[in-house]
Amino acid sequence: MNPIEDHMLIRRIQAGDPQAFERLVEKYYDNIFQFCVRRCNGDRVLASDLTQETFLKLVEHIQQYRPTGKFINFLLTINATFQPGIYGLLGANGAGKTTLMRLICDILPPTSGEITLDGIPIRTLGANYRALLGYLPQNFGYYPGFTATRFLQYFATLKGLEAGFAKRRVQELLDLVGLKEAAHQKIRTFSGGMRQRLGIAQALLNDPKVLILDEPTAGLDPKERVRFRNLIASFAQDKIVLLSTHIVTDVEYIADRLMILKDGTLIRRGTPQEILAEIAGCVWECHVTRQEASELAQYFPICNQRGEGDTVILRIVSPQMPCPGALTATPCLEDLYLYHFYGEGH
Repeated sequence: MNPIEDHMLIRRIQAGDPQAFERLVEKYYDNIFQFCVRRCNGDRVLASDLTQETFLKLVEHIQQYRPTGKFINFLLTINATFQPGIYGLLGANGAGKTTLMRLICDILPPTSGEITLDGIPIRTLGANYRALLGYLPQNFGYYPGFTATRFLQYFATLKGLEAGFAKRRVQELLDLVGLKEAAHQKIRTFSGGMRQRLGIAQALLNDPKVLILDEPTAGLDPKERVRFRNLIASFAQDKIVLLSTHIVTDVEYIADRLMILKDGTLIRRGTPQEILAEIAGCVWECHVTRQEASELAQYFPICNQRGEGDTVILRIVSPQMPCPGALTATPCLEDLYLYHFYGEGH
């Protein structure tokens, strides 16, 4: 221990130097690790398995305010009950998806109403609820100087996992997310996709019964996204999984139920088949000239277009027939997304 070096590191941290903070954490990693082990072993949290009767319930969550009265987190009244299964959460930027997830994770307090697990408020459950929870935020933090193995071991300790189980679980998850060969590389050398896979492994460490994933496939290539979907599908048999994404195909294949948020309000919920049935007859395929395609694009949402010689084939989402000769097409989740959110962000 060198007090002068520590003092200089603290001064650099106060000046906003992230490398100084990383150096301080690495220097005292073993002390922090042992402290966490003592705290976790002294206050062991035991979690029972979920059953089909187990449910997570949300009642009456409304707007979150800054002290100035301006919105900081926007979510209007929501009533929902979750049972084991995969829930896909769809919505444009600012719809309230992340706010909803932070409420469920007990990071944000609701301004009214409550969230309960098996009828017990999660704030009453405290650490026992958090022991059941796995969470991957949209932008998760990491120490660049840690290796993948060290990072997961550190989080396993913070989660209170028994040392022997944690060691086995870390190796199992590194293999599962395709990082076994990079286990001893420092995270600063990882690509964006590799860091995202490490975040997914972190969320799965404690074999959570409630798993919250905010944009988990961001930065993953198509092959990695397929791996992720298969992983979640195999994992979710007896667990509540809430998955938020802008890549609708990620929920189209694995979600048992969908929830659509718009302007802080839950506007639709149900199975993918039930929700897609609501826009049956609203998706069209049109064979038009290039001039006609340009004109139609001014009035209708174009989900897809491709050219075949002088003809353009358009996929249009509209309650009314967009042009003579248009044929109805089978709707998919991309059509549904465009139907509800066309024009948002423009």
